[in-house]
Amino acid sequence: MKLSQFRFKLPEEQIALYPPHRTFKNEDGTVERVYSRDQSRLMVIHRKRQAIEMYKKDADGNDTDQYLSFRDLVDFFDEGDTFIFNDTKVFPARLYGTKEKTDAQIEVFLLRELNPELRLWDVLVEPARKIRIGNKLFFEEDGPMVAEVIDNTTSRGRTLRFLYDCDHEEFKRELYGLGSAPIPRYIVDRRPVEPEDTENFQTIFARHEGAVTAPATGLHFSRQLMKMMEIRGFDFAYLTVHCSLGCFDPIEVEDLTKHKMGSEQMFITEECCQQVNKAKLEGHRICTVGVSTTRATESSVGTDGMLKPYSGWTNKFIFPPYDFGFANSMIANFYHPESTMVMLTAAFGGYDIVMEAYNMAVEHGYQFGCYGDALLILDD
Repeated sequence: MKLSQFRFKLPEEQIALYPPHRTFKNEDGTVERVYSRDQSRLMVIHRKRQAIEMYKKDADGNDTDQYLSFRDLVDFFDEGDTFIFNDTKVFPARLYGTKEKTDAQIEVFLLRELNPELRLWDVLVEPARKIRIGNKLFFEEDGPMVAEVIDNTTSRGRTLRFLYDCDHEEFKRELYGLGSAPIPRYIVDRRPVEPEDTENFQTIFARHEGAVTAPATGLHFSRQLMKMMEIRGFDFAYLTVHCSLGCFDPIEVEDLTKHKMGSEQMFITEECCQQVNKAKLEGHRICTVGVSTTRATESSVGTDGMLKPYSGWTNKFIFPPYDFGFANSMIANFYHPESTMVMLTAAFGGYDIVMEAYNMAVEHGYQFGCYGDALLILDD
């Protein structure tokens, strides 16, 4: 397929800058937001029937004028159906420092730790043109956190050595204490990072630290919703994919076969495999939550259609046409035009009906992006 086949016009006001919330005005005139992560809208694709649902049903099964909400997800599954979640944990990757001598403000985005003993980190810097090998960056006016640029890796990429004399755990605490939630650039360009983003940009089941962006579809799940799902008899399984910024890299080729995805580290345990394989053999529905989870299962499914344990990296790029070997349902967000995420979604649901759903989402004012609305794809 071609890149241009995933191009559509997304109105600026439909890019979600915050999770679902209600806004209240206090007596002093300040505005307060009360967040409800499971109250986004939900659209449902039935891929075999080639049908799209947007509205709640009345007692007779007819559409009402109320949109489906994410909590309505529970009505589309049965006891024993299994959801696979990505339990990666986001760390506060976005820092701001000042360049020595010039005092220019530099954004430093931590990607991954290269060497704990030497305090070496792979980072992105902005504006990159101002940062050269040998430059020093200061992260506190009078504090001890200083970093030296020791290598250029890409046009924006640098290797930093942090000059901080203490044990590693203390260093990490201090470093993360200076950071903020790594919400995507398309949000930061429109509003500043806020304290609430630290909680909002983390799933409630996050366990294993290593992601520099959240597995966005997992953000919809609240503790109340998970409890409802548990009461209904649904089962939960967890794998780990440390989400990178590779999913946000612009695709610069029209022929999608020539695009190279960035690698992400992933872990699938024997326990996870036993649980989901048993559910699949018993005929239950297997639902992957998010594109990172779907990519992971497709990177580790065997020729027998069963999931295999895995510890390593994946750079699997999925776009239509593609035959999925494991899950038979999937939940995704609504993503930006020409993104690798919308391509994987279209591969799972079928290009024509997914793009029809996207057109309907734009027409009906759905919200897009990591804080946006959700799309459920069912194999019925």
